[in-house]
Amino acid sequence: MCGYVGFVDKIDSKDQVLTEMMNQIIHRGPDSDGRYADDNCALGFRRLSIIDLEGGSQPLYNEDNTMVLVFNGEIYNFKQIKKDLIEKGHIFKTSTDSEVLIHGYEEYKTDLVSKLRGMFSFVIWDKNTNTLFGARDFFGIKPFYYGLMEDSFVFGSEIKSILKHPSVKKELNEIALENYLTFQYSPTSETFFKNIFKLPPAHYFTYKNGDMQIERYWEPDFETEEKSLNTYVELIDEQFKESVEAHKISDVEVGCFLSSGVDSSYVASCFNGQKTFTVGFDYHKYNEIDYAKELSEYINIENHSKIITTKEYWDVLPKVQYQMDEPLADPAAVALYFVSQLASKYVKVVLSGEGADELFGGYNIYREPMDIAFYTKLPKGLRKLIGAVASMLPDVKGKSFLIRGSKPLEMRFIGNANIFSEKERKSILRIDTGAPSPFELTAPYYNKVKDKDEVTKMQFLDIHMWMAGDILLKADKMSMAHSLELRVPFLDKEVMKLAGKIPAKYRVNNINTKYAMRLAALKNIPEKVAQKKKLGFPVPIRVWLKEEKYYLQVKEAFSSEHSKRFFHEAELNKLLLQHYRGKKDNSRKIWTIYMFLLWYKEYFSDEEIKG
Repeated sequence: MCGYVGFVDKIDSKDQVLTEMMNQIIHRGPDSDGRYADDNCALGFRRLSIIDLEGGSQPLYNEDNTMVLVFNGEIYNFKQIKKDLIEKGHIFKTSTDSEVLIHGYEEYKTDLVSKLRGMFSFVIWDKNTNTLFGARDFFGIKPFYYGLMEDSFVFGSEIKSILKHPSVKKELNEIALENYLTFQYSPTSETFFKNIFKLPPAHYFTYKNGDMQIERYWEPDFETEEKSLNTYVELIDEQFKESVEAHKISDVEVGCFLSSGVDSSYVASCFNGQKTFTVGFDYHKYNEIDYAKELSEYINIENHSKIITTKEYWDVLPKVQYQMDEPLADPAAVALYFVSQLASKYVKVVLSGEGADELFGGYNIYREPMDIAFYTKLPKGLRKLIGAVASMLPDVKGKSFLIRGSKPLEMRFIGNANIFSEKERKSILRIDTGAPSPFELTAPYYNKVKDKDEVTKMQFLDIHMWMAGDILLKADKMSMAHSLELRVPFLDKEVMKLAGKIPAKYRVNNINTKYAMRLAALKNIPEKVAQKKKLGFPVPIRVWLKEEKYYLQVKEAFSSEHSKRFFHEAELNKLLLQHYRGKKDNSRKIWTIYMFLLWYKEYFSDEEIKG
């Protein structure tokens, strides 16, 4: 629901600047707009009407108009909070969920955010104290970007709007580039633009007199409780269905994304709606449409589908990277773009299955601690020696196993994507960025769960880094590019509360990943779906990059002035040729660099490149 922009400063042309910033995010809210400005602050809002279609326009004000709110998201428990606030004497002017935020802040102050259930990003301007308060939801479903420049504090739902403020100087953050080469996304609170940052999930801030204070208000907790498997299966099914119902609150129709995986299938089977949406590729093994239609018939829901042609996929890549704000090398982002485009023709809101893997232990990599258990029983020194010898071998089967098993978890797992090693990224880069090692970035999260089992450690890391930096980034940006609100019922704090209690043996074991959750899903969907191996969203990039047309297209990008500024051309062409000739699968590495180059071309002009 919506998007907003704003700034705190003393510039004279507030209305003009606000208009230029708001125009950058019309796609987030095409239904209406609103604005507020005083001598110190300006707020702009674009609305996608979902709850209280007539009365929910923003900005919203408190009773005496001393506080002003702009908000992006949905508060699913707003009726309960509203009831308490009315009993405490607050007067509501609308029926929208948004208004509980401004009265809630009046009443509860910063404790408000802990009471919320939903996805949200918002700011409240207090005219009396010239203080700005803002917050981002528990998992980072909704974005919040900000910049501190000269005497200006500039913020918004998307970076592209912030870049329109006159105090903002557009400069590439080269440290972010080097980090990205390893993670395939920007893994820290820094963005690809110098002096522009992301507010981390589950944090709030206050800004006053040029000073910004940021505080964490919530953290996922893994404190397991021993109960029977059947008990947890029943609890998961009960809690998840309750979450789906909460996420359906809307004054417009709600649809559902549907792939061949258990997560979206579970959502679709529980949401009792009328429409599901699916996309596939024009390669048989990369097409999930037949499955989606079969399941939709099973649960008696209408399915809408689209085949993404290879040409369509490649043609839309620059637009996807522009909409993303920062480069993202996840090929599934483009599939999300097209399924969102399809759904937006029929509905304004969709449910989706993001978050199940991180909360319930669904990724195949989470089985690695079991797979290498016998190897890790060898003396540490011996394993280290074996790993060193293996690293000098040519690429043979088992090499990766010997190397990874020789290292502790904290030195081998940085999340679901690990594209270029620290050594590899330095060998292809022409610039010295001073970026930290990947393990310096992951260490703070590992330190918080150092007494937990290895599966929990991996989940905890992915919830904080991979999920926020990749999964939820593309979910928000690709859906909002088509004025579509995407809701994720797995990513609910009540679902997390339950998931954190489930013993690791019911999350990941020798039978399957997401074990207990799959059994809960089995109560609602066919067994062949519930037990299906985790695939992710299959995209045939490794096939495409062996075709001459796309090989030459990428080669041209690797030889461009954009590329030569940052990379050694010979090293890039080596990666590309190895893949093209079938000697080595370098598709993920090639894609990571190519997506950055497309993004860079979208945001930086030729003059800036040459400069």
